[in-house]
Amino acid sequence: MAAPILVTGGTGTLGRLVVPRLRDAGREVRVLSRRRHQGGGEVEFVTGDLATGEGVDAAVTGAEVVVHCAGSTRGDEVKARHLVRAAARAGTRHLVHISVVGVDRIPLAGGVDRAMFGYFGAKLAAERTVADSGLPWSTLRATQFHDLLLTALRQMAKLPVIPVPAGFRFQPVDAGEVATCLAELALGTPSGLVPDIAGPHVYEMSDLLRSYLRARGRHRPIVSVRVPGKAARAFRAGANLAPDRAVGHRTWEEFLAARVGVPSAAGST
Repeated sequence: MAAPILVTGGTGTLGRLVVPRLRDAGREVRVLSRRRHQGGGEVEFVTGDLATGEGVDAAVTGAEVVVHCAGSTRGDEVKARHLVRAAARAGTRHLVHISVVGVDRIPLAGGVDRAMFGYFGAKLAAERTVADSGLPWSTLRATQFHDLLLTALRQMAKLPVIPVPAGFRFQPVDAGEVATCLAELALGTPSGLVPDIAGPHVYEMSDLLRSYLRARGRHRPIVSVRVPGKAARAFRAGANLAPDRAVGHRTWEEFLAARVGVPSAAGST
């Protein structure tokens, strides 16, 4: 029997979609989670914390392939460092890593840049940790998931007047399509930095917000705000986009209709 594939973040937005794809391919799957889960199912759960390194050695033991989906708004480099050290000790033969389109094109200074875009810096540092680990690796960069943009829009819609960064655009991609790519990478050979995956269309941030408000039947004033800094300038230039890699199929409109509802005829301001 083939060794299990370890999925970090296997209960999160992306990881929970990777797990069944690996199972459908006939592979045993082990999930690393900070919380305890009941055993006895088709998936083995192990408890550990990548932020501290606790339990990570035990999690990677016997897993020849690791799919690293555990991410957060900060601390990604530390988590990657704990993981690669444990994986190297365990003799892992392939580490598959998810990253973000634009991490190498969005410059970060201090102040506003770090406050708003520090996530990109953390992801780039994690990428470098994986690439410099000495382990065979594959890294896939994706544009923003539909789910994560929806979460952000829900929070924004709570405001009586909504400020929107001027000129910011996004190319949302379906998390399930990204999960399929990660599963294929895990079942293949180490490939280094592979071609990006991006959604089929590019949208202005204000248009994404308006479509969400319409779907919820809400009306909110929207105010365009020009964000200062080098990182914001890179965003306005499309550094977070990959128009030449618009290989995703599910559109934002299809996702929104499934999750929120069909937009009403009335517009919002």
